[in-house]
Parts: sequence; structure tokens; C-alpha cells
Amino acid sequence: HGLLFWRSMTQWIGGLGIIMFTIAVLPIFGVSGLQVFAAEASGPTHDKVHPRIGITAKWIWSIYTSLTLILVVLLMLGGMNWFDSVCHAFATTGTGGFSTKQASVAYYNSPYIEYVISVFMFISGINFTLLLLFVNRKFKKVIDNAELKWYFWSVAGFTAIIAVVLYYTSPMGAEEAFRKSLFQVISLHTSTGFATDDYMLWTPVLWGLLTIVMVIGACAGSTGGGIKVSRVIVLFKTMIKELHSYIHPKSIRKVNLDGKPVEHEIVRSINVYIVTFVIIFASSVFMVAFDGKDLVTNFTAVLTTINNMGPGLAEVGPTGNFSNFSVFSKFVFMFDMLAGRLELFPLLILFHPSAWKDLISKRAEARKF
Repeated sequence: HGLLFWRSMTQWIGGLGIIMFTIAVLPIFGVSGLQVFAAEASGPTHDKVHPRIGITAKWIWSIYTSLTLILVVLLMLGGMNWFDSVCHAFATTGTGGFSTKQASVAYYNSPYIEYVISVFMFISGINFTLLLLFVNRKFKKVIDNAELKWYFWSVAGFTAIIAVVLYYTSPMGAEEAFRKSLFQVISLHTSTGFATDDYMLWTPVLWGLLTIVMVIGACAGSTGGGIKVSRVIVLFKTMIKELHSYIHPKSIRKVNLDGKPVEHEIVRSINVYIVTFVIIFASSVFMVAFDGKDLVTNFTAVLTTINNMGPGLAEVGPTGNFSNFSVFSKFVFMFDMLAGRLELFPLLILFHPSAWKDLISKRAEARKF
């Protein structure tokens, strides 16, 4: 019980920590996408967020803690004991997904628990600055937020499609198909990783849809992982803009988000982020391929680690694990998990020679005094 509680606590602390990290630290590095995530429609920049980080941190801490406590109570009302309720609440709001049971949430076989956890996983995948606005009754800004709309409709769309396919290709009834679909989509969309069904037994076309969900991830400024919805929006709108420029070469169009133009520097840095993501992803797939496993296993193993999902497909599906990979591959996965959690660049900076030269020179100057 001590180890299970410790594991749950690390998820909860890490979830809150990454929110503070994205709000206070990442803008310093100019990490794009995270400059599109904030409460103001234009998106925060470092000078907008940092001066009020103390107040923002207190509010977000309060919201985060309140969500956890509410979930603990709701899970206990659903039949969980207090220990499991606390551990699952930590794993849900922190989108870590470690359960105290080998069968994960499926162990409880409770529609009530599945729906409750689904709702709180969805909330935890929302930008916490939007939740802060909601608490402060600025409902219009929350409702009009483009990232939240895309996030909601992405969950709704994938859930509907998968539920319909499950209804016609499995013995599940309508309600069960919807519930299983909703839970798995939100779990993977938010990078939580809980499971209530072995989706490797579903028809293969659904594996592809779930893989897309894994790639997209949650909203920026949330506890979730993935590329982030905000980046996907900007990439999609940039693609539309480029197509329009091919048709109308003399036209001038800007990428807009929430009714305001996105700065060219942000668009550029998002493109750089995606290129970097693809390079690290492809390199990792190549390195773990030496273990001799199939492409689906290797591909989704890297995808689930770099996006902090938990389960993947095939051997690393919801009932599988990473134990059969070599030590070398596990180090690759550990690097991917750290890189993905820290949004790539802060970790990569550690490997840049100039960063070490600057550090050494500063330490040398400090010694003079």
C-alpha cells in the first residue's frame, strides 16, 4: 500500500508541477503552442504570465486540490474504499493513469465509476487557466476559447465513431459501446492511460482512430501530454493558409486563433517543434527496432512514451507492458518520456554545447567573487 500510494502521489505532484512549468518556465524558452494556451484570447507571453505567477499558482493549486477532493468523495460513493479512491483521484487529476489494480478501472466493473472518472479526466485535460477563468465567472472567454472547442468536438467525434463501430462489430449494447468508447477516447486523449476494456480485441480500424487520439493529446496548460490541441489547430490553419496562397499568390492571410492573429514567430516555432518531434520519434522507432518486435509495437511504444500515454498497441496494449524490451530500448523510452513531458526543447538544451559553455563561464565568474 505504501508503494501504491507513493506511485499515485508522484503522479499528482507531477501533474500540478507540469502546469506550473508550462505557465512559468516554458515561455522563457520561447516554447511555442504554450504561448497560445492561456486565458487571454491572444495567448500569454512571458511578460503577461510571469509577474502574476504567484497568484495564478495559488488559484490553480486550489482548483487542482478541489477537483481531487471532489473526485475522492464521488468514487467512495461509487463503492471504492478510501485508499483506492484517493489513489485513483490522484491518478485521474494528474492524468498519470496508474491504478491500484492490475485490471485498472475495469476491475470495478462499475458504469458509475467509469463515467465519473471519464468526466474528471476530461476536465483535467483542459487548460487550467481556462478553469481559473471559469471559477472567476468569465464564462464567455471559456466558451469562446478555440482550443476548448476543438478538444470537446474531438472527444465527441471520436467517441461517436468508435461507439457506432463497436455497436455493430461487438456484442456490446448501445450504452456499453458508448461508455467503453468514451472512457478509452478520453483516457488516451488526455494521456491518462486508464483502461476499462482491451481495445486490442476491437476491430483494427479502431486502433487507427485511437492512435490519432494519442497523437493529438490534451490541451496546452493541462496535466495531459501529447502534441497538444493548440498546436494541432495552428498547424491545420497554417495548412489552409498555405493552400489558399497557392490558389491566390498575391493574397495576404494571417493564421487567426480566437479572432486574433497568431504571431509569425509562434507559427514558426510550432513548425520547428513538430519537425523536432518527428525526428526524435523516427530515431526512437529505429533504435528500438533492434529488439526485433513488430512495427505496430515499436511505433506505438515510442508514441505512448513520448506523449506520456501509458498503453499503446500490440505488445504494449492495455493488457501488455514494456518488460520484454531490452535495457537499451528502455533507456530510449525513458528519454522519450522526459522529452515529451518537458516539451522537447528544455531537455534538448542540456545536450547543446553552448549551454554547457555558458554554465561553465558563469561558474568561473562566480568563483572570482
